[in-house]
Amino acid sequence: MTLLRSFPSRSALDRPRNRFADVVVFVGAAVLIWLIVRVSASANVPFDEADAPATVSTDPDQLPYYAARSLLRMFAALGLSIVFTFVYATAAARLRRARTVLLPLLDILQSVPILGFLSITVAGFIALFPGSELGLESAAIFAIFTSQAWNMAFAFYHSLASQPRELDEAARNLRLSRWQRFWRVDVPSGMIPLVWNGMMSFGGGWFFLVASEAISVNNHKYVVPGIGSYVATATRDGDLGKVFIAIGVMIVMVVGVNFLFWRPLTAWSERFRVEDTEAAEAPRSLMLNLLRRSHVPLLLGKVFGPLVAPMDRAMSVFGLAEHPLHTPPIRRRAGDVLFAAVVAVPIGYGAYRVVDYIESTAGFGEVAHAFGLGFLTLLRVVVLLVLATVVWVPVGVWIGLNPKVSRLAQPVVQVLASFPANFLFPFITAVLVWSGASLNWAGTILMALGAQWYILFNVIAGASAVPNDLREAAANLQLPRNLWWRRLILPAIFPSYVTGGITAAGGAWNASIVAEVVQYGSTTLVAAGLGSYISEATEAGDSPRILIGVLVMSIYVVGINRLFWRRLYALAERRYSL
Repeated sequence: MTLLRSFPSRSALDRPRNRFADVVVFVGAAVLIWLIVRVSASANVPFDEADAPATVSTDPDQLPYYAARSLLRMFAALGLSIVFTFVYATAAARLRRARTVLLPLLDILQSVPILGFLSITVAGFIALFPGSELGLESAAIFAIFTSQAWNMAFAFYHSLASQPRELDEAARNLRLSRWQRFWRVDVPSGMIPLVWNGMMSFGGGWFFLVASEAISVNNHKYVVPGIGSYVATATRDGDLGKVFIAIGVMIVMVVGVNFLFWRPLTAWSERFRVEDTEAAEAPRSLMLNLLRRSHVPLLLGKVFGPLVAPMDRAMSVFGLAEHPLHTPPIRRRAGDVLFAAVVAVPIGYGAYRVVDYIESTAGFGEVAHAFGLGFLTLLRVVVLLVLATVVWVPVGVWIGLNPKVSRLAQPVVQVLASFPANFLFPFITAVLVWSGASLNWAGTILMALGAQWYILFNVIAGASAVPNDLREAAANLQLPRNLWWRRLILPAIFPSYVTGGITAAGGAWNASIVAEVVQYGSTTLVAAGLGSYISEATEAGDSPRILIGVLVMSIYVVGINRLFWRRLYALAERRYSL
């Protein structure tokens, strides 16, 4: 039986430890805590909505402070995204009736552009913290959260839905509680895709950093100090030199986060790989090795380890991790009818109010206009997906299957994916202005800079998760290259590719709001599409057009997911789950 290596080997536990590693880890943790306290304290400053500044200082000396503020927001949003993912994806995977609502709702949430959330939530967050910048800070964190959470939830849901049957049987036989099953089985089995998609979602958060920190809604402009608002101000001033300096700081920050956080995390997640044999060469991390040679993790384990058993006993009130394998058909249908009625009433009432509001304001002619613009954005999304698939699937397989290549290429890929491509938009816009080229075709390139990495990252994760047993069997059988692709690699990576395709498509629709309207100095280029429609309506505070744009984008995304991606998801779960 295939076993889940939930614990490191004894040789890993017995690594020689030294005082130098203890000093480095302790000093690093102390500095990190001090920085978090100092930077977070500066967020609680007086704020007057009437006199709120619309720009930040572009003095390069402020960039380290701005970078620290942005980084703190990114990790705060990542923490919220992890909590949301665990709760939402687990409910969708384990509750059959809830899944019929939660998955379509996740499609809708993914399709709503970040400006759609901001136009609704900014006023609420400001009212929640009157007279303090914490309201605007919370709005910025929430905006980043909306660019991270959906991809992670999709990935974790898929790992739960395609979980090997023997793990479910083992949880039943061991009579694990729901709490124990979640932490002992569900989280470990989904750790690798969760880490990789968390890293990709973190990169997506960087992409929307400018829109999150320089907010233009309802004819108001708000900014919070950060590297995104710095780039927005420098771009508005037409100062490419300062944009270039910000890009340099951003590269340093992305590389540092990759080295100190994501690279150790991806190497550590390899312990949860499911296979009978180990790869010849596992991913490595200098930071992870340093932590393993320090006594600090052992001391933390001695402090918090005794709390595990009491926590398990306390959480046993939620019951055993068992669900009926068979439910009487009459009882099942009655429950389905009751659930459908409970859900249909609020949905029907909400739909009625939306239709009535649109009819009394913008009119349904505006809806038809938005659908036409949405078709233009759809064409850009389709072209992007086709090109990204052709280019990045072979590259992702090559990286994921070769440990030596992966060790060298993964950091580069992580940096490229994490780097906010819209920081390059001012330079691209300057070129378009100089050459007189149209943004209608260049918008596809701008959208691809932010969305293509979802496919690459998921393919790498899928290829690296191919059991070494199957790879060795294919090598022993000397499968021809064509057969190797058709019978082993493509089926093995298919579930991961579908996850990447869904999130890439959703990311492309979201990226359209910043890719179809670009600014350089006093020049603004606009491409015909639904993204520019929503962006202009949000900046003008035109609520009916904002609602129409968000609804039309949601209809496009959800409709395509239902007709195309969900069928591929079902096929992946039915035929290609390992």
